[in-house]
Amino acid sequence: MAREGLELELRAAIHAAASEGVLTLNRQIQVKTNGGFSTVGLSVRPLPGPDRDKLLLVSFQDIASPTARPKRSRAAKPAELGRIQELEHDLAYLKESHQAAIEEQQATNEEIKSTNEELQSTNEELQSTNEELETSKEELQSVNEELITVNSELQRKIEQLASMQNDMKNLLDNINIGIVFLDQHLSIRSFTREAVRIYRLADSDVGRPLADIRPVVAGEDLLVAAQGVLDSLIPYECEMQIDGGAWMLARIQPYRTLENLIDGVVLTFTDITERIKAVANRDALELAEGIVNTLREPLVVLDGALQVITVSAAFYREFQVTPEETLGRRIYDLGNHQWDIPALRSLLESILARAESFDAYVVEHDFPNIGHRRILLNARRIVGRIGEPQMMLLSMEVNAS
Repeated sequence: MAREGLELELRAAIHAAASEGVLTLNRQIQVKTNGGFSTVGLSVRPLPGPDRDKLLLVSFQDIASPTARPKRSRAAKPAELGRIQELEHDLAYLKESHQAAIEEQQATNEEIKSTNEELQSTNEELQSTNEELETSKEELQSVNEELITVNSELQRKIEQLASMQNDMKNLLDNINIGIVFLDQHLSIRSFTREAVRIYRLADSDVGRPLADIRPVVAGEDLLVAAQGVLDSLIPYECEMQIDGGAWMLARIQPYRTLENLIDGVVLTFTDITERIKAVANRDALELAEGIVNTLREPLVVLDGALQVITVSAAFYREFQVTPEETLGRRIYDLGNHQWDIPALRSLLESILARAESFDAYVVEHDFPNIGHRRILLNARRIVGRIGEPQMMLLSMEVNAS
């Protein structure tokens, strides 16, 4: 907006006042106006006030042109004098402008240098931060690899644990042993399905005291025994008969953790009915064999299915048969089925059903190799310890016709 001749002077004065606080007072400047040049006095002053509101006062003052002196005889030409003044003024203006430009350039260079140093410092900080980030990245990568390894190990352990749980479930479901796990307060932790033969348990009973569940066994106070095992750590064992005639072997042992700490008791119930039967059969067989060995007359020992268990030596001699032809066969199938008599069959089966016996039942038959015989049969049943028919003794009095 400044007129020709004023722009450079105004720019230099404003820069000097704003950056260095230098005042410019009444600097005479030739300003081009309409039809020529006018002399203007330029002043630039900083106004007092806060630094953030720093203001400059720029003022212009018209200066009257000097009066013309009387012409002398040898006065210079007006045109030459005006040209000389103009050149001198321009030269001074150029010097000041050049000095201002140099100072402005130096200030700019200082600012650029300071900015460059700040940029270098920032670059170094960024480089250091980048190195720290690289280190952190490597650490995170290492931690990530460790987490992947730990996760793989945990996953493998979880699979092993699931496999062990499946194995344990199948083991407990297939061993056919009733097991009840109790804590230190004799409350139910868990149980197997076979345990319901002793206690009427349901899945909702987990956590309840075992004393709240009524057992099917009468006369055996297992809770007292369990408390005794928990106090003394001495295992307990007993045999008991439950409803239905089955026999159970009850064992109570302390519940030990992996750290070998006592944390309750374990009740196990094993069905030993077959073992009891085997013992009873063995006792009865020994008894029968003892009786058979003391008799001189033919004697046959039968089981509950009327199969021959053993016979006396007199039977082999009298009927001239061998053990291979006799033992393990039903009495009705011996020889040529000479014992397959409907009346005898009815008598033998009635003894097993109603605990009866018979004496002096007559059987007449033509036996191979020995001829016609008349036999008096006597039968008695032997009852085992568990209340079931075990064996039958069949004695014979043989007379030749």
